[in-house]
Amino acid sequence: MRRFFVVALFALALLAGPPLYAQQKLSTTNTKARNLFEKAQSQAKNREFDKAIETLQVLNAKFPSLGEPYLVKGSLLKATGNTRAAYEAYEQGLKLLPFDPARFLDYFTLGELAMSFGEYPVAGESYSRFLKSAPKGHRSIPKAHQQLLNCEFAVKAVAAPTGPAPQRVAEPLNTFRYQYFPSITADNRFLLYTARPTAQSDEDLYLSRQNKDGTLGTPQPISAAINTQLNEGAGSISGDGKTLVFASCDRPGSVGNCDLYISRRTGNNWSKPRNLGKLVNSVAWDSQPSLSADGRTLYFTSDRRGGQGLEDIYVTTLQEDGTWSPARNLGTPVNTAGKDMAPFIHASGTTLYYVTDGLVGMGGLDVYKCNLTGTAWSQPENLGYPLNTHENEASLFIASDNSRGYCSRTRPNEPGVMERDRPVELFSFDVPKAVRSRETSTYTQGRVFDATTKKPLKADVQLYDLQTNELVQYVTSDPLDGDYTVVLNEGRQYAMYASADGYLLKSMSFDYTDKHAFDPLTLDLYLDPLRAGRTMVLNNLFFETNEFKLKPTSRTELNRLIAFMRQYKDVQVEIAGHTDDIGADNDNEKLSLNRARSVYDYLAGNGISANRLRFRGYGETKPLVPNDSDSNRQQNRRIEFRIL
Repeated sequence: MRRFFVVALFALALLAGPPLYAQQKLSTTNTKARNLFEKAQSQAKNREFDKAIETLQVLNAKFPSLGEPYLVKGSLLKATGNTRAAYEAYEQGLKLLPFDPARFLDYFTLGELAMSFGEYPVAGESYSRFLKSAPKGHRSIPKAHQQLLNCEFAVKAVAAPTGPAPQRVAEPLNTFRYQYFPSITADNRFLLYTARPTAQSDEDLYLSRQNKDGTLGTPQPISAAINTQLNEGAGSISGDGKTLVFASCDRPGSVGNCDLYISRRTGNNWSKPRNLGKLVNSVAWDSQPSLSADGRTLYFTSDRRGGQGLEDIYVTTLQEDGTWSPARNLGTPVNTAGKDMAPFIHASGTTLYYVTDGLVGMGGLDVYKCNLTGTAWSQPENLGYPLNTHENEASLFIASDNSRGYCSRTRPNEPGVMERDRPVELFSFDVPKAVRSRETSTYTQGRVFDATTKKPLKADVQLYDLQTNELVQYVTSDPLDGDYTVVLNEGRQYAMYASADGYLLKSMSFDYTDKHAFDPLTLDLYLDPLRAGRTMVLNNLFFETNEFKLKPTSRTELNRLIAFMRQYKDVQVEIAGHTDDIGADNDNEKLSLNRARSVYDYLAGNGISANRLRFRGYGETKPLVPNDSDSNRQQNRRIEFRIL
C-alpha cells in the first residue's frame, strides 16, 4: 500500500553487478588526475561510496575540464539516492564530452534524471542522443520514444496552465509527516485521509470534520474498530458518510498481501471491517478504492494477473442479495500497458479520474479523466499543468459541486533530506473548468421519521432518472437517527422514493433539467403506516396540459406502484384524480376522472387485479393548498393513492 509514495532503495541492485562507471576511461594522460580517478574507483569497488564521491569532487575541482569523473560521480550519487546531485553531475559531464555512441546509456540516464526534475529541454536532447546511438533493438528505445512525446507535451502544458497551482492545506491538517488519499462526503462535512506520523509508522485513517465557518477541524482517528497495529489506508467514504472501504495488508484470513475491507456506520459507530472476499480481492495486491456516492459501486487498483499492464483499475457492484459482483477489469481505453492507479469516481458517477504513466503526459504518473456514457468510457484526457507536474502525481478528489479539489503532493526537496524521505502533504485548489466533472452534483439530505410516532426510521431511499427509468442512487437511512444523503446531478429529472416495510411509499420529484435553483436541499421525510384511510401523493405521474394520456416519464412511478401492490397483496386502493381551479367545474371533474382511469388501466393491464382498484375524479373540490399561486396550483394537480 505504501508503494505509491515510498521510493525504492535500488543502490544494491545497481552495484551488485559491473559498476555503471566501468566503461569510463579518463581522457587525459595527467598522472595526478589518473591517480585520483583510480583511487575513486577503488573506493567505490570497496563500497566506500561517500569517500569515492569526495575523491571525485577533488578531481572535479582540480581538473574541471574532464567529463568522465562527473559521470562516475553521477552514477554513485544516483545509486545512493541523491538524484538531484546525480542529475547535475551527469549534465556537467556530458557537456564536457563530445557526442559518442558508446555513451548511449549515459544519455538515457541523463534523460531520465532530467525528466524527474522537469528539465524537459535537457531530457529531450538526451533522449534524442540516446536514440541516435543505442544499439538496434535496445530495450529502452520504446521508452525513449515515449519520453520524447512526453517532453513535447509537457513544454506546451507548462506554457498554457489550466488554472492556479494547488495550495498546501493549512493546519490543523498536514500535521503528520505523510498524509494522502483524501476522500470527502457529498456535503463536504467530513474529509477522510490516510496518515503516517513517521516513515516507520503504520498507516491509519483519519477524519476531519468541517467547522461551522467552513474550515476543517483537527483530524481524529476514524475509529478503534478500524485502525489497528496493521496498515489501514487508501480509504474511500460514500457520499452519505455511512460506508467505508479501505485497504489493509497482511491481516489474518486475508486473500492476498493487501486486501479491500468494508465497514458501515450506524449512528457514530463503525462496524467491524469485513473482507470483501475472493470475488473482489485477489492473491495479489488490491488497494486504492473509490466508492460511488451511494456506496454501491467500487473502483480500485490491482496488480493481479491477467490485466493489461503493471497495475489496472477494476470495478465491482453491490448486488441485490448483498454480495459484490466479481471484479471486472475496466479495459481500454482506461487501462494501458503501464501503471493505471488511484481511481476516483466523481459523485455524479459519470467522470472517472485516475493516474497513469501509460499515456502521453508530463513524464511520470499523471492525472487523467474520462467520462462514462452508457457502458462506454471516453478517451482519457490529461488534466494538464499545474495539476500534473514532473513529479509522480497521487490521488485526486473533486467535490460533488465541482468547486473544490484535493490532492496530495510530495514536499519540495530540502537540504539533507533524501528523495525517498520527502514528506507528503494535502493540497487543495479551485477546480478549473477543464478539470471539472462532466456533470455537477448537489445533494438532498435530511431524516426519515414515522409520521405517527415521529421516531427516526430505517428506510430505503432510491433515486431514479426519469428519462432512462434507471436506478441511479440507493441508500438507507440510519436506523438510529434516520439521516440520509442522496446525490443529484444537474440537468436531470429525478423521482425519489422512500420506503420501509409496513409503510406507504413516499414519492418526490426533482426537476433540474433547466438547472435552476440547483442547491443543496434539506428534506425530512415522514412515512405513514400502511393503514386504511392513509393517502400517498404520486408526484411522478405526468400529463400534458388538459390531457389524460400518461407521458413516458411516468413509467418509473407506475412500476413502483405495481411493486407496491405486489408486495402488499391484500391492499385495496382508490386512485383519486385532482385538479386546480382553472377551467369549468365539469371539465375539471372529467379530466381528473380520466387521469385516474389512465393509472387504473396501466395497473390493471400489468397484472394487478381490478378487484383491488377503484378510480374517481374529484376535480377541484379537494385542494391541498389554496389555489392562489402557480406553485400551489401545481400541488393541487395530482393523483393520490388512498388505502381502502
